[in-house]
Amino acid sequence: MSLEQEIEIYNGSLNTVEIYKKWYEIYQYKNCGALITFTGIVREESGISALSFDIHKPLLQSWFEGWIQKAKKQNAYVLFAHANGDVAVHESSYIAGVVSPQRKVALRLINEFVEDFKANAPIWKYDVIEGKRIYAKNRSQKLAGAGILS
Repeated sequence: MSLEQEIEIYNGSLNTVEIYKKWYEIYQYKNCGALITFTGIVREESGISALSFDIHKPLLQSWFEGWIQKAKKQNAYVLFAHANGDVAVHESSYIAGVVSPQRKVALRLINEFVEDFKANAPIWKYDVIEGKRIYAKNRSQKLAGAGILS
């Protein structure tokens, strides 16, 4: 298995149907038995109208490269798309996928990938309340290797 894997960054909300369709069309004939996805949708809570994201792509790419290697050892692929900028409530900001010949590998990897993303991916999140971006400090963590960006 040797397909190019890259982070897909989109301005604003994700068109998850188009992203999934693209991923499916790329991998459907690669003799894999599973394409598992997770889609993150912005919830309406705490008076927000949107979430807003800042991405430092080199740091994110470095984090993602570790996952590419981990998946490759299991004959699998990891797929990843995220929004940059504002994403309104009820829209998607994040979609992740794992493609594998075996369902059990894909199910395990998608869970591990999503959990690690939430804890360690270098993406900065802001609440948008009454048109103002407010850093979501209470839902953020210091990120290893982020230096002054953490």
